Amino acid sequence: MRSTLRSTRRTPRHRRTTARIASAVVAGALALTVTACGGDGDDGDKSDEGGGKDTGSTVQLPKLDGETVSVSAVWGGSERKVFLKVLDEFEERTGAKVSFVPAQDPIISFLESKVAGGQPPDVAMLPQVGAIEQAVANKWAKPVGPEAQKQLEKNYAKGWQNLGAVDGKQYGVYFKAANKSLIWYNTRVFENAGVSEPKTWDDFMKTAQTVYDSGVPPVSVAGAEAWTLTDWFENIYLSQAGPEKYDQLAQHKIKWTDPSVKEALTTLGEVFGKKGFVAGGADGALQTEFPASVKQTFKGGDQPGAGMVFEGDMVSLPISETKAEVGKDAKVFPFPAVGAESPAVVGGDAAVALKDSKGAQALLTYLASPDAARIWAEAGGFISPNKNLDLAAYPNDVQRDIAKALIAAGDDIRFDMSDQAPQSFGGTPGKGEWKALQDFLKNPQDVEGTQKTLETAAAKAYKD
Repeated sequence: MRSTLRSTRRTPRHRRTTARIASAVVAGALALTVTACGGDGDDGDKSDEGGGKDTGSTVQLPKLDGETVSVSAVWGGSERKVFLKVLDEFEERTGAKVSFVPAQDPIISFLESKVAGGQPPDVAMLPQVGAIEQAVANKWAKPVGPEAQKQLEKNYAKGWQNLGAVDGKQYGVYFKAANKSLIWYNTRVFENAGVSEPKTWDDFMKTAQTVYDSGVPPVSVAGAEAWTLTDWFENIYLSQAGPEKYDQLAQHKIKWTDPSVKEALTTLGEVFGKKGFVAGGADGALQTEFPASVKQTFKGGDQPGAGMVFEGDMVSLPISETKAEVGKDAKVFPFPAVGAESPAVVGGDAAVALKDSKGAQALLTYLASPDAARIWAEAGGFISPNKNLDLAAYPNDVQRDIAKALIAAGDDIRFDMSDQAPQSFGGTPGKGEWKALQDFLKNPQDVEGTQKTLETAAAKAYKD
């Protein structure tokens, strides 16, 4: 089953795509003068008659009065709040009652318990390509219906459609995408230290040292959520080893004991192993969740918890919960080039129906339309792969330019490596890559030991 997806999603990235995304991020950062979160705003006039008759709708939805649709996702905090607004409009337009079922990582294990208990949700938002494959292999997933398929063909590049397909059959609708190759920084910290945005890894390390010398820990790391650590590694590896090696490692065609992995871990260890570079040290980072890692970078005036925080466009949502203003107090630059160019890694969350119901298929149709994407786009912290979403929906130039570059990349995308792996290796707390990189954060000198641990876990997960 995995071989089918490999043939569609792992086409080598042309270097122009990386350059295009990086330049768009820089342009957006320079041009940005408004806040990250544009507020919920006015979603337009909504008809309680359903049937897609509300003002500005692009898709007709069925009447679902009296039906209940359950949706499960791992999203929490501000992400969940905005997603509930997306579901609210679906309720208003269809008459259905939607319930949100909070899930835990790994979501496949969570769903397994729900299926075993006879209570699977109608739709699950799956954050890994491997999770879609596993849901299909377990015979939980239901194929996308004709109306949702029409929306996919109309609104999505073939590459994004293929990411949700298994053995040529469509199961997933990618609703939320993410550019995972960004570093956000506190402008006051940079000004006080007298540094500017670095473009290369060597410049990044020099900038971090100068920030440290100014009295502020240079980097905030969300080590409690190990997916951020996989993103650190993947960006370094893609830039340093190149796209062909990246694809080979993603497919486990080369082993994690390969010299290219050693080189990338050694580079990552330059940050993790430098005393005082990681806010709170390794122990503090391993207790820091993603939203907190962002907030501590933009709180505290002249003495914030850190000067920089790495992660994707979703960083703007936690920033919006501080007093920092994106474009003034918080700016962003592309992940520095370790090799010839800055990397460009993307991720995404796909809606998959687990029940063959009218409500589940209607929700997939809605999520594949620009209507649903617009609501979250207006709130910020969100990038849509939907090419027909009006870019004006995004609240600021940073997100607008990131989205524009993502759409322009079309089929030429490089998906998050850990999200392509079997979930037991790339997406399970306390196991596989997540556990190995958390241990590496504690002991970044143990490069070879980390490689052996990664390879042992990968060989078992990929059944080599």
